[in-house]
Amino acid sequence: SRTAKKAGWGTDSCKRFADISLQSTGQNSKAVSDILGHLFTHPSPSLSPPGNRTAAQVGHSAVMTCPPRTGATMVTWKISPKIGGPCTLGFRADQNLVNRTNCSDSVKSEFKPEQFYALEIQQVGMADEGNYSCELVNQEGNFHQMYQLTVLVPPRLSLYCDNHSIPVCEAAAGRPAAEISWVPENNSTTEIDSHDNRTVTVLSRFTAHSTDRKTVTCKVYHATLNETMSTYCSSRKLPLLPG
Repeated sequence: SRTAKKAGWGTDSCKRFADISLQSTGQNSKAVSDILGHLFTHPSPSLSPPGNRTAAQVGHSAVMTCPPRTGATMVTWKISPKIGGPCTLGFRADQNLVNRTNCSDSVKSEFKPEQFYALEIQQVGMADEGNYSCELVNQEGNFHQMYQLTVLVPPRLSLYCDNHSIPVCEAAAGRPAAEISWVPENNSTTEIDSHDNRTVTVLSRFTAHSTDRKTVTCKVYHATLNETMSTYCSSRKLPLLPG
């Protein structure tokens, strides 16, 4: 064209410019495609379900499992107790290697696939309470299972008559605090005493005006037990324990 000639551009120059523009456009399109592909490529899944609340009675065992996935290449248990330092228990399938870091002898795992790489705590104590997490790695990605372990302590129970012949029902050093009720139903006064070891003592006094030669029943409700005790208070004020 006349404009092209004035600018010093011939027909061949226009053709070369068009070829370069098309080539550049193709390269840019590929670059944009690569960037979009990188941005929208889904990474390996890392699934973390909400933590499960679980409980174990002191002195008993607690068992927690990893996600039910097959073909694990690596399994890691991480323990963060409320008291004391963290503990890590790891397993590599390719080397059949188990690594322990700051874990007590009561924390065990045989890392068996058929048991979902279960972690067992033998003779649970108050120090074992805390957060537990399992990370399992296989060809599909990383999978997590988390637990919040609470340690239960059964209270010591007693029912007795105080110096004023008033029935007293006591659930001592339990965790969590026990609940106490009376039969016949009546007003009662309750005292709650928290201890340094995180256990709680609950003491309930039956407040009927006259209980002499009348049988009263104390019912104790706790996560580890349900007990019923009965007595009557007279001039003899002997302590009574559950039968």
